[in-house]
Amino acid sequence: MGIIIALLVLSVLIFFHELGHFTAARFFGVQVDVFSIGFGKKLYSKMIGKTEWSLSAIPLGGYVKMKGQDDTDPTAVSYDEDSYNVKKPWQRIIILLAGPFANFLLAFLLYFAIANIGVPKLLPYVGEIGKDTPAFKAGLTKDDKIIQVNAHNIQYWEEIGENINGDKGDITLIVERKEQLITLQLIPKVIEDKNIFGEKITRRIIGISPSGQQTTVYFGLIDGLVYAWDETKKASLLIVESVEKLITGVVGTDKLGGIITIVDVTAQASNAGILALFFFTALISVNLGVLNLLPIPALDGGHIMFNLYEMLTGRTASEQVMYIITLVGWAILISLMMLGLYNDINRLWG
Repeated sequence: MGIIIALLVLSVLIFFHELGHFTAARFFGVQVDVFSIGFGKKLYSKMIGKTEWSLSAIPLGGYVKMKGQDDTDPTAVSYDEDSYNVKKPWQRIIILLAGPFANFLLAFLLYFAIANIGVPKLLPYVGEIGKDTPAFKAGLTKDDKIIQVNAHNIQYWEEIGENINGDKGDITLIVERKEQLITLQLIPKVIEDKNIFGEKITRRIIGISPSGQQTTVYFGLIDGLVYAWDETKKASLLIVESVEKLITGVVGTDKLGGIITIVDVTAQASNAGILALFFFTALISVNLGVLNLLPIPALDGGHIMFNLYEMLTGRTASEQVMYIITLVGWAILISLMMLGLYNDINRLWG
């Protein structure tokens, strides 16, 4: 069941991406010949107007085939009035940007839905306290509720670490204990740790863990929109940083996941509940949006670069150059997909 849900999620993400391209293309009067979810043999197709809507056998992507635009053959152009080729470069760029934009919009809507379903948050009650830690020495006890860190009001557990690491020097805590407020002074301990990319970092700790008490936070309309915007921005920056770390070699290529990993983790998220599924789907949607903006020919970002070149120079690249660059782009894209698949198989084999 989890795998079926995962494939449905991927199909929805692909549909939204291609729908963005389709909507912008039709807005500018470009004829769309094919709208396909998946590649390969067509399992189902239906002509609606002048567009063939298809569901294909390999659910690893999708495409919108516009008149005069073919990723597999960049020399196949058309100069009819309703062709992609005759549109101004800025119009083509908007058509290209519309796909990734649709993915960011879908992520935003998912985060907004999460905000209204309710976000679980840990309350700032102290659970375990490590021996010989700053918290232990300062007299912090189990079930204390942390009210303030250095005059910053605390509502949820996550804010404690943020404020401890956001300030320098000693820490002043105000805690609630048996309906009394107590002020404690601590000198944080600096430890070496690793971030999510495996890089060495230092961080300040006081040696406590949460008690596990939690609440569900429901956001209203305005707060929900702010939450959705912040989470979409946070996810986008995370993906951009991940790509940067991969390119610079900080993250090894063995960490690159393919379609099997995506399906597997999506299936696990679906088993964990609707919130986990929405969170992961939003992250994958942002991932698709960011990756499609990379300046690789055969991706939206590559086509955007060609159109920017035309806008700046007033001329298009030669057909021969376009053909060679597109072949190189496809080679890079297929190599990355095969590397991801290879890593997936290695993980499955342990």
